[in-house]
Amino acid sequence: MPLFTQIFLAALAIGSLLQLWLLNRHLAFVTGHRQNVPTAFEGKVDLEAHQKAADYTQAKGRLARIDIIIGALLLLIWTLGGGLGYLDGYWRGFAWDTLTTGIFLFISFFFINSLLGLPMSIVQTFHIESAFGFNRTTPLQFIKDRLLGGILGLVLGVPLLWVILWLMARAGDAWWLAAWVVWMIFTLTVTWAYPRLIAPLFNRFTPLDDGEMRQRIQALLERCGFKSDGIFVMDGSKRSSHGNAYFTGFGKNKRIVFFDTLIKTLSVNEMEAVLAHELGHFSHRHILKQMALMSVLSLAGLALLGWLSEQAWFYSSLGISQPSDAMALLLFMLILPVFTFFISPLGSFLSRRFEFQADDYAVTHTGGEFLTQALVKLYRDNASTLTPDPLYSLFHDSHPPASVRIAHINQQAAAKGATV
Repeated sequence: MPLFTQIFLAALAIGSLLQLWLLNRHLAFVTGHRQNVPTAFEGKVDLEAHQKAADYTQAKGRLARIDIIIGALLLLIWTLGGGLGYLDGYWRGFAWDTLTTGIFLFISFFFINSLLGLPMSIVQTFHIESAFGFNRTTPLQFIKDRLLGGILGLVLGVPLLWVILWLMARAGDAWWLAAWVVWMIFTLTVTWAYPRLIAPLFNRFTPLDDGEMRQRIQALLERCGFKSDGIFVMDGSKRSSHGNAYFTGFGKNKRIVFFDTLIKTLSVNEMEAVLAHELGHFSHRHILKQMALMSVLSLAGLALLGWLSEQAWFYSSLGISQPSDAMALLLFMLILPVFTFFISPLGSFLSRRFEFQADDYAVTHTGGEFLTQALVKLYRDNASTLTPDPLYSLFHDSHPPASVRIAHINQQAAAKGATV
């Protein structure tokens, strides 16, 4: 057995077993704390809501366990099992040029993979989310979302894929550098266009009504020196009762978006605190830092792909007998997560650091009391567990655990002499 095949199988096995072990730890930890609300949340979250969050976590965890196992098996079938080789051979049989063949290989792969993942999505949406009172997606809306997402993927993805495959074939040994430039232009363009052109395809965005909330938000934006394209309310309730808020876009095309479900849940003071947290990300330039990091990582990844695509063992070790540019790109996309999972705590650490900084910013501008109240409501209404397993959370959660985050906010508020 080739060395890289052994390395790939070992990484896949260890990674899958590690994910299952972490998940089992997490579910056991949540179950072990199901009967008691954490001290930090006593009087703020009742036992019934706490137990609902535990049961919701258990239900999602059982589905995630199946997903991990199926995902590993499908990866083996696609690679060493000959699935990709068979699909590639089918399209080669039409004797088209290599660019066309490669594009159809990608389209057919992602179409088949999306069909294979459909049962899990249906169970998640119409069984788990419905059982806990979160789902508001109708079967028709579910189908429309999938079709629209697929069409959008074709419209945006096929031209990008064509350019990259063309560069791989025509731009020489340094094709990966040119591909990186194309990728960065594509990413920046999509990020800029998302608020106005892409997001409205899926949801309706309406300007926030005039009133106390808008006045308070405008005053906060002015104090923080933040200029945006507007404050909008998104009809998130047509799919789910979960609440959220976010910034989108960059440059002059930035938007502040609140889910309509969030506005119904939080008071004006709490909304202002949530917005202050989001403004903290802007003030600390977290989005720019993440984009800069992403650009460096994507450059390194494309450079690695440029080298691997020239190595015969890269293909043969993964069950491919006929190398091609499209196959190199597809294989790389498939196996990369197998290896990057082991460094996911680094990404979580950076993301959590950003969250703490954004919380500190919110405490400075709005105090700690209303931010804490808003977070408690979000944890409660979204049935987010208050007692995640610390090690599982380290690998999977971009935000600090609830108790750690609340304690940090209270500490910062006390240090600044703000209300806690």
